[in-house]
Amino acid sequence: MLAAYAARQSADDPLSGLEVGEIERPTVPDGWIRVRVKAAALNHHDIWSLRGVGLPAESLPMILGCDAAGVLDDGSEVLVHAVISDPMWKDDETLDPRRSLLSEVHPGTLAEEVWVPQRNVVPKPAELSFEQAACLPTSWLTAYRMLFTNGNVAPGGSVLVQGAGGGVATALLQLGAAAGLRMYATSRDEEKAQRALELGAHAAFGSGERLPERVDAVMETVGAATWSHSVNSLKPGGTIVISGATSGDAPKKAELTKIFFKQLRVVGSTMGTRSELERLTRLVATQGISPTIDSVLTLAQAADGFAAMERGDVVGKIVFTL
Repeated sequence: MLAAYAARQSADDPLSGLEVGEIERPTVPDGWIRVRVKAAALNHHDIWSLRGVGLPAESLPMILGCDAAGVLDDGSEVLVHAVISDPMWKDDETLDPRRSLLSEVHPGTLAEEVWVPQRNVVPKPAELSFEQAACLPTSWLTAYRMLFTNGNVAPGGSVLVQGAGGGVATALLQLGAAAGLRMYATSRDEEKAQRALELGAHAAFGSGERLPERVDAVMETVGAATWSHSVNSLKPGGTIVISGATSGDAPKKAELTKIFFKQLRVVGSTMGTRSELERLTRLVATQGISPTIDSVLTLAQAADGFAAMERGDVVGKIVFTL
């Protein structure tokens, strides 16, 4: 079957290990079901896998991808929930120490077909296209959990989103605006800052620029480069929700004195649960939110999408169709 997969890994030249072509169908665990993929979205996770982060070399070749929307054998239209927990785990699956994402242990979604446990599919609302639905399971689910589960922001509250172009950032802005939150964004790129305003940001600023007010919460995915600014932008008692560190995880200053003196909360956030994905999907459908899509390519053009993501030349999601 046609797939985009990691054949090799390189920390310095990750795209050199990407192959797009025919690959044998994987061995499927008993009881898993097939989803015929109609659309799949790209994530930074896929680039990290090609760099050798989170994907053991002995697992190669590995079909990449966490996001997909498609059709079951009975014709049902579904989204794929990418968090694979132990079959005996009954709690929040993101807390299962044995959890993995598709494309880490089990083959991912950038293929004509993907197999998952039955509990890992969510009905696709008719209001959403396959391309829109494919945006939700990773970046949008991460954003939903950051804002509504871990952010603890009351209606009318204020939120800063560090960085304005990526899939999580654009999802945060759209979800926050739809929920009536006052959303601020930062970006080093004027075009991305303007795009943030179009997506619902109350205002956009340059990286490190002082805000007109201190905010209730900061959504942090950048890490070291923005950490001090995030801490300084919070009201006393405010919350930083961190789900990534694309600029590194070792800031020049930990800001511990400000964190304890201002009684700030620092909360880690990883992906989301199947029930959160269901709630997110209903919210997007009922509120008429259209996930921001940077570009739609065929799976055969996957290398072009990977190259654009590595350059950072993206606002929203890159989606591949089959």
